[in-house]
Amino acid sequence: MVKSFHYILAALFFAAGCQSKSERLPIYGNREAVTKIVDGKSITDTVYQTIPSFQFVNQDSVLIDNHLFDGKIYVADFFFTSCPSICPVMHRNMLKVYHKFQGNKDVMLLSHSIDFKYDVPHILKKYATKLGVNDQQWQFVHGSKEVTYTLAQKNYLVSVSVDPKAPGGYVHQGYLILVDKQKRVRGAYDGTVAEQVDQLMKDMDTLLKEQ
Repeated sequence: MVKSFHYILAALFFAAGCQSKSERLPIYGNREAVTKIVDGKSITDTVYQTIPSFQFVNQDSVLIDNHLFDGKIYVADFFFTSCPSICPVMHRNMLKVYHKFQGNKDVMLLSHSIDFKYDVPHILKKYATKLGVNDQQWQFVHGSKEVTYTLAQKNYLVSVSVDPKAPGGYVHQGYLILVDKQKRVRGAYDGTVAEQVDQLMKDMDTLLKEQ
């Protein structure tokens, strides 16, 4: 399973750098063919993996769920507020995305903390405020280890883990995951690389036209 994450993310990373050549973004994750009878005829459709239902507490101590993102495209990532390595760079770059699409009702951002012990709502609020985020378009959320880590690895295809030997005590990949209005994964971008974040914003424009 761990190897599959690396293979899938490598493919996502490569594809993200090539999106400018395509008018339609690919769809990632598991898929299956479903056959049904319509007007007496057998029709086969492809059903793609989607982000499942979820509930988390946000930076304002409000319980939010997946319905908040209905009808919107959004960018998700995994971080922790005391991260001494990649998180500050990721979120400086994520701020570019936030500022570009600020006020766009079809776009949201969602940052999941992987520090289930320390990153309670008031800590997330302080972190968001320090970044300059004071509205609901960018959600910072806290949840249990089991729910957050399962969602990261199984659905967003991002590797996260607890590692006492790592700086800050956690290890995670710095991908920014682009999700469409049907809650399907449409791209993954290295949040520490400015060029990849620029490509993310271009792909968001493409996705908004597609929907």
